[in-house]
Amino acid sequence: MEVYVARQPIFNQNEEVIAYELLYRKNEINKYISFNPDKATIDVLVNSFLNIGISDISKGKPCFINFTKSLLDLEIPTFFQPYEIVIEILEHITPSPELITICKQLKELGYTIVLDDFIFDETNPYLHDLIQYIDILKIDFQTTSHTILDKIGEFAKKHSVKLLAEKVETREQFELAKSKGFTYFQGYFFAKPVVLSSHDIPTYFRVYHQIIEKIYEEEPDFNEIATLIEKDLSLSYKLLKLINSPALRPKHKIYSIRQALAYLGLKEIEKWVNVLALRDIFGKSNVSIEIFYTSLVRAKMCDEINKLRNASSENADTGYFILGLFSMLDAILGIPMETILQELPIADEVCDALLGKNNEHKQVLDLVKKLEKGEWEEVNQRCQSLEIDEHAVYNKYKHALKWSFQIF
Repeated sequence: MEVYVARQPIFNQNEEVIAYELLYRKNEINKYISFNPDKATIDVLVNSFLNIGISDISKGKPCFINFTKSLLDLEIPTFFQPYEIVIEILEHITPSPELITICKQLKELGYTIVLDDFIFDETNPYLHDLIQYIDILKIDFQTTSHTILDKIGEFAKKHSVKLLAEKVETREQFELAKSKGFTYFQGYFFAKPVVLSSHDIPTYFRVYHQIIEKIYEEEPDFNEIATLIEKDLSLSYKLLKLINSPALRPKHKIYSIRQALAYLGLKEIEKWVNVLALRDIFGKSNVSIEIFYTSLVRAKMCDEINKLRNASSENADTGYFILGLFSMLDAILGIPMETILQELPIADEVCDALLGKNNEHKQVLDLVKKLEKGEWEEVNQRCQSLEIDEHAVYNKYKHALKWSFQIF
């Protein structure tokens, strides 16, 4: 499942890049296709921060992102740091007392706020109250007359608001915009949007609501929350990619989802579970549900076999559940396993096993694969090699099949 985001740079008067605008794209064609605006913004956020990686997109610069009224009402911008995003309020959102309150709260939290495609309307009774919380007015330079540009310039100067000219396509327009008092510039004269892509794992079932309920308990249980996350291959993959971002990358590799949860913290988990819950992708995948089912069975079995081998050990963070859960990522994403693992902070022995290098983890995964194929002689030999009871393994396998089926 390939996903896309377009990125267009924003320049200052010295023609230096000071920020990027992130734009929704449905495919590799560099053109906006009409779409549900709420979901378009959620897709931009998920694909930018979780799938592609915001550090790869922004290079440390703030990103302008469009927000609809409903997403502003849900306080979605506050899930992100003020230095990460610039909030663009879409042009069809009419100034109102409610919008003024929202902008006041965001401004107090330190966010930069932009009115997108600003049309100067002095008759609007709320404009003068709203403008005190606005940092930038974005103006369509192609469709706005010189007379209106002058009026907007005077209005912006009076209220100490900066101007951003978009759709600047020639040097002449750039120089004219500067002479009209514009500070920032965006358009084909500087650079067309560049489409960036990555791969995503679709969601076949939801545990978001259950996770949020557990997080909101008076004393949240990390183990229960981690168990819920483990059931969702898509969510597990996204959180591990998030951990591997330069800002969060851990000193030590990850062996389990519980360990990842402890590292990220409940607030970060809550943020992304809320965002992902808003994005409705159920059933919109070309990936067979059987692959997800098999991945869960493998995860459960690898973990159970490890417990059979180490019945007296209390160390649960040995990477066997992740080993099985991620063992089919290459089939799901359609890219080599080696490329996938470069983006995940998984323990070396787990990575080695997923890449086919012989170690104890690979021996356990190989046994599970033999169980799947019904190669009973091989199962018997491998059980002997691992010094575990063959009948116990069969019982665990039946339990793993039932457990995974109940989840789906």
